[in-house]
Amino acid sequence: MEQIVEKYGADRLVRKLTTKRHFIALLYGQLSGSTSLREIVTGMASHETRLYHVGAAPVKRSTMSDANSQRPWQVFSELFAQMLPQAHRGLRRATADAVRLIDSTSMRLSSLSESWATFSTDVFGAKAHIVYDPNADRPVYFAVTPANVNDITAAKAMPIEPGATYVYDLGYYDYGWWARLDEAGCRFVTRLKKNTPFNVVAE
Repeated sequence: MEQIVEKYGADRLVRKLTTKRHFIALLYGQLSGSTSLREIVTGMASHETRLYHVGAAPVKRSTMSDANSQRPWQVFSELFAQMLPQAHRGLRRATADAVRLIDSTSMRLSSLSESWATFSTDVFGAKAHIVYDPNADRPVYFAVTPANVNDITAAKAMPIEPGATYVYDLGYYDYGWWARLDEAGCRFVTRLKKNTPFNVVAE
């Protein structure tokens, strides 16, 4: 984490809520099922005596809000990418048996994100593109884009695991991309459009 923080200058001019403490607060919110900054702040305050042992401390809601909007998001993206292989170690199945679920989810954002997440006039949003391993019960890849990026556009940048079986919806309808999966020895499960021409070559 220290190397990533230094790379992006994420703690430059920061006095209280360092990246590490910010991450712990976000992690607490995720694990506790908190649905707002207020819940995170209140919950952490109730465990103040325990926070010291993990290098954390209670945080103010305004400070957390500022950190969420100003700290480079790339810090957490790279941290996730480095931690994921460690969490996935020992749980990987043979590639030939691997199933990967591909989907995306959209998030409405405030105008603070207008520099990169403009969806339409006065509407701002982001989209998380995820490849999920149902056997390990965790994502194996994700990327964040502006909400107006099509699912198939993001999918074409995803790494392909040779031999894996991919499952996805009509948002990933692209013959060229399907051909790439086929060339990698992958199988895929999806729906066809009603007007899709096809020939049955074997049963």
